[in-house]
Amino acid sequence: MKRICVIGGSRYFGKLLVERLLGAGHQVTVINRGSTSPPAGAEHLVVDRDDEAALVAALGARTFDVVVDQVCYTPVQAAIAARAFAGRTRRYVMTSTIEVYDPATAALPAVPAGTPVPEQNVDPAGWPVAMDLPWQDEAYLEAHYAEGKRQAEAVFTRAGGFAFAAVRSAHVLGGGAQEFTGRLAHYTERIRRGEEIAVHAKALPTVFIHHEELADLLLWAAAGTDFSGPLNACSDGPLDVRALAATVAAEVGREPLYRMVAAGGTASPFSFDRHYAMGNARAKELGFTFSRTLDWLPGAAAEALTASAATTA
Repeated sequence: MKRICVIGGSRYFGKLLVERLLGAGHQVTVINRGSTSPPAGAEHLVVDRDDEAALVAALGARTFDVVVDQVCYTPVQAAIAARAFAGRTRRYVMTSTIEVYDPATAALPAVPAGTPVPEQNVDPAGWPVAMDLPWQDEAYLEAHYAEGKRQAEAVFTRAGGFAFAAVRSAHVLGGGAQEFTGRLAHYTERIRRGEEIAVHAKALPTVFIHHEELADLLLWAAAGTDFSGPLNACSDGPLDVRALAATVAAEVGREPLYRMVAAGGTASPFSFDRHYAMGNARAKELGFTFSRTLDWLPGAAAEALTASAATTA
């Protein structure tokens, strides 16, 4: 049994992670602002993670084997957490994102299309950090989501005081109405209504992960292994937007219609004219086994279709 703290964990794969940790017999403490209570059996600390004094006071004398941070988006939040948990935990795992590799958001080493992007393409140890940017502004943060994650990883990597790992998640799908971004529902709805889907003429593949698989990987990362540094998390089998739409269309029972968008133009979710589909070789070498995207995507599309029908009934 391990003492594990989850920051966030109130919805989607974060909530599922807490349930899995409890089911595996671990002692779990959940930190959030109180909008949602954790599953029965978890300790609940209601506090704003951005308030350092309040966070330290809420933690009291608690110590943990591992902290899993589901909701760190900026270097400022990372710095607060690094100070608050220094000496309180042996290991810190942050949920990061595939978006750190997006060449549209930073000057990154070029990776040939079709080559899986490795973890070392973004090295947090050397990534510049700017604490004085307007990270507290929601519009700025939304526009600089990828950079916020890169800089948060950098702060934790250099902080010391605990071992640090960053799980860089692929695009997360599945769960029907739980999939709060609505990206898969975008396709089920447009195909169901016979509306056009905006795609790039030369759309490139990207990678995905099912929300349950990501919860399983985070459970493994927190309680089943001791790796450090960045780790890519994605199911096997990259897909481009047309392959995704075709899978959805098979569940809907209607052919998709497309509208072409020029390179650099705004298209539907998961239509990319730039390459940053990451590889999962490191996780496999460490012992994690991934599913294949096409094995779970039809079921996820069916769930999204059912959820959409329920909201429009």
